[in-house]
Amino acid sequence: MKITAGGLTSRFWMGAVFVFLYLPILTLIVLSFNASPMVTHWGGWSVRWYQELANDKEIIAGFTLSLQIAFLTACSSVVLGTLAALSLHRFKRFPGRTLFAGMVNSPLVMPEVIIGLSLLLMLVSVQRLFGFPERGIGTIWLGHTLLGMAYATVVVQSRLQEMSPSLEEAAQDLGCRPMQVFFLVTLPLISQAIASAWLLTFTLSLDDVVLSAFLSGPGSTTMPITIFSRARLGLSPSVNTVATLTVAVVSIGVLAASVWIARTERRRAAEMAAAYRAA
Repeated sequence: MKITAGGLTSRFWMGAVFVFLYLPILTLIVLSFNASPMVTHWGGWSVRWYQELANDKEIIAGFTLSLQIAFLTACSSVVLGTLAALSLHRFKRFPGRTLFAGMVNSPLVMPEVIIGLSLLLMLVSVQRLFGFPERGIGTIWLGHTLLGMAYATVVVQSRLQEMSPSLEEAAQDLGCRPMQVFFLVTLPLISQAIASAWLLTFTLSLDDVVLSAFLSGPGSTTMPITIFSRARLGLSPSVNTVATLTVAVVSIGVLAASVWIARTERRRAAEMAAAYRAA
């Protein structure tokens, strides 16, 4: 196959973009195995920093807390985002629709500093009136859900717009009730978008610093805040090990979801082809 000059140029720029995006991550992973305590000096291969990480209670506690918050955030964001996407997709006109759509999408364009500050002021006012909530895992989860719901709504809504309404209409013509149509037809068709939204919001929550810094309290320091505070005092190989483990966790999740989505798509295509042949 003959490759034109334009094709070579496009491949060159694509390769340059990938190098720009992923070379820092690869460098960080390599430096996590550096035997030297100085990041800028290579002292040979070693796993000493991973061994020391096992005894670092502060990092382990922050990593565990971040995983808990990210899991809760992903689940709540997907549920609320799916409901919001269904409302915006199904009901084209209802009182306050424009305001509702604007409020759902506003976290996407609003700086996180403004969101975090506004939530902090609101929570302080509520706490003065009612005595709760105390800043901690619950308030961080609330802030992350506010941001994650906006992303989940966009992902699920885009899938709903591509879905043919004739499938749901056919199910209703066959006697399915609205709830049955949702669980038997709509939900399986948007399951891949829901999985993508779950992974996206999980990752956003796992590495969020700004909202966590505003909404955290004593005993609720997440992993990104711990890494940020340590990085301000100087780069350390222990920070590289935590970042490497985070990259590994996210990569495994993305790969597993990609395999599941690909298998689901092939199975659905095979079932549709079989149905067409039977018809």
